[in-house]
Amino acid sequence: MTQLRTVQVLGGGSAGSSAHVRSLAAGLVARGVQVTVCAPAELNHLYDFPGTGVHFASLPRRAAPTTVGTLREIFAEADLVHAHGLHAATRAALALHGRPVPLVVTWHTRGQHGGARGHVLRLMERKAARAAAVVLGTCSELVDRARHHGARDARLAPASLPAPRGCSCAAEGRARAELGVADRPLIMAVGSLDPHRGYETLLDAARLWQDLDPVPLVVIAGEGPQREPLQQRIEAEALPVRLVGRRDDISDLLAAADIAVLPSRWEARSVLAQEALRLGVPLVATAVGGVPELVGAAAELIPYGDAPALSDAVTRLLMDATRRGELARAGRVQASTWQTEDETVAQVLSVYDELLS
Repeated sequence: MTQLRTVQVLGGGSAGSSAHVRSLAAGLVARGVQVTVCAPAELNHLYDFPGTGVHFASLPRRAAPTTVGTLREIFAEADLVHAHGLHAATRAALALHGRPVPLVVTWHTRGQHGGARGHVLRLMERKAARAAAVVLGTCSELVDRARHHGARDARLAPASLPAPRGCSCAAEGRARAELGVADRPLIMAVGSLDPHRGYETLLDAARLWQDLDPVPLVVIAGEGPQREPLQQRIEAEALPVRLVGRRDDISDLLAAADIAVLPSRWEARSVLAQEALRLGVPLVATAVGGVPELVGAAAELIPYGDAPALSDAVTRLLMDATRRGELARAGRVQASTWQTEDETVAQVLSVYDELLS
């Protein structure tokens, strides 16, 4: 039997989509599929795609005149192409134009921009949706969006991520000691420092928490364009907030936290939410996008942009150890209902088989 040859294409690559591609690639290789991963070199440094047994081809993060030609050469020997994210899907569709090679597109998120840029992104969404033989949406809202944009076939495919490694009490203790929290509550947020993450609302809530005794410390792990304005505001208002940058010990930091917060404008399958529930860390999150279907009743859900609601939800949890315990247990139960990595690989492979039969 001829070995199936696939190409996985990543564009900018969020943490969730990059981790998913690595997991998917490893699972496909284990099942005898030949896989090439095309992605920016910096993502390969973070995720070591060749370590899964795939061939890796470097692409520029931003569109370049040679990108489509490079992809066209790589696709020449492929039986199927699978693009992850809007920019990757657009490039792949252009490179496949006129070729009878099926294109699968996974939508991990949606554009967060308005104005002219938002209009361009919606045009790209429409092109990607219509070019794909199948669009896989990581939450129901993305599936509906793909259908609205003219997808021939759109299906729910909740991409699974590797479970966080177990954290020892010693590791949690070291994390708290490093952050300078002994008897203070620790509130963790994780994600790129971008406007749609809702960190301005989190700072508004942190100002309200200064009346608590002891005052909680808010730690935000991540990098992005908002670092400087956020840091300036933290210093100007003397807020109990620390920006710790990009970290490779997120699981330890989360496990050490009393509460995790997700104040985003929109999320599909938030990495933070998944890790928090798996670790049994109580979560307060905005009821947006795919978050409600991801967490079920295992988190406190609030409206986006509502600092008093965020402040009240966190304050109530800090004062109610019983409720925190209930959420911790409910989070682990909810996480056990999610599709496993093996099930995700099997679902994707069944789509491939269907398209190639």
